[in-house]
Amino acid sequence: MIQRELKPVPRSFFLFGPRQTGKSTWLKGLELEHAWFVNLLDSETYFRYLRDPGQFGREALARTGQGIEWVLLDEVQRIPALLNEVQNLLDSTSLRFILSGSSARKLRRGGANLLGGRALLRFLHPFTVRELGPDFELEQALRFGTLPPLQGLDSADARDTLRSYVEIYLREEIQSEGLVRNLGGFTRFLDLAAAYAGGILNYSSLGKEAGLPVKTVQSYFEVLEDTLIGFRLDAWTRSPLKRLVAHPKFYLFDNGVTNALAHRLAEPLDPVSRGGLFEQFLIQETRRRLDYARADARLYYWRTNNGAEVDLVVELNGRIGFAVEFKSRPSVSGADLSGLRAFREDWPEVPCLLVCTAPEPFSLDFAEVLPWREYLTRIAEQR
Repeated sequence: MIQRELKPVPRSFFLFGPRQTGKSTWLKGLELEHAWFVNLLDSETYFRYLRDPGQFGREALARTGQGIEWVLLDEVQRIPALLNEVQNLLDSTSLRFILSGSSARKLRRGGANLLGGRALLRFLHPFTVRELGPDFELEQALRFGTLPPLQGLDSADARDTLRSYVEIYLREEIQSEGLVRNLGGFTRFLDLAAAYAGGILNYSSLGKEAGLPVKTVQSYFEVLEDTLIGFRLDAWTRSPLKRLVAHPKFYLFDNGVTNALAHRLAEPLDPVSRGGLFEQFLIQETRRRLDYARADARLYYWRTNNGAEVDLVVELNGRIGFAVEFKSRPSVSGADLSGLRAFREDWPEVPCLLVCTAPEPFSLDFAEVLPWREYLTRIAEQR
């Protein structure tokens, strides 16, 4: 079994992650003694507690007399009212809880009880490069992503699995959970969101292409964020010298999902698509590693209104840690530093990195050129 980077903690916590990232497997792998596992995807369990949330509290309380110390509540977002029972139990017993789910939308936007600091917050992501170790292949990850169910599958089975994921979960299940009402409009939106992944968001343009109002497009992006299917990269705007673009970029959480939605799974990647997916994958991986390291970090991109751009700006502990440009080729030159050079005019003290597929690190003008694996090793050391 692959050893995950996420480490358990000795107190109650929420565990969120997109579907099929392995949350249930991780929970079962904890091998906690004296634990009660409750799966709200089980229909009988779901309807029993939906009818009477207090039943969950009574059953949990009864189990304290049987020596139960931990309660593992899977897919907690399906019945937010159970969190009131959890709070009562946290306040009145010694029970500890792991509350997992694939969506925080119903909890955040439905006024659910988030336990007022009584539980920590953790996330589980698709497999990282470090978790896969010698089994990791860059080209495979760029094309099919790193979701756990895909590991060990051949290309045909990987394509089928990803197509099922986007059809059954991203389209149908998101609607069945009541997160969207117009499935046709949401389907058109999803295809465009994948096609423009890594680009600067223009809600008006996307709305026209999808035939949807701007406010609907904005709400659909919020759905993708709340269900952990995508994330924004805000623009870094603290420059006294340049007028900067302020619109965010948007990335999906896994390259395989991006390619399935964009209908790019049938053929090997073309050079243009590969470059964007290389950038997307390393931004995903940066985000995963900083999260697992519990670093106080925020991710941005930087772009001026005349087109100078840096792919990633990492803020650490409230200060800019470094700026990064990604290139999916082994050979780079001074011409590849144009965005970093413009950024450096405002922030000359910030380290600049050019990450590519070169076999060895070297210096290029003011920048440090790093092979992508060495870059990820360095990220894992950040705090």
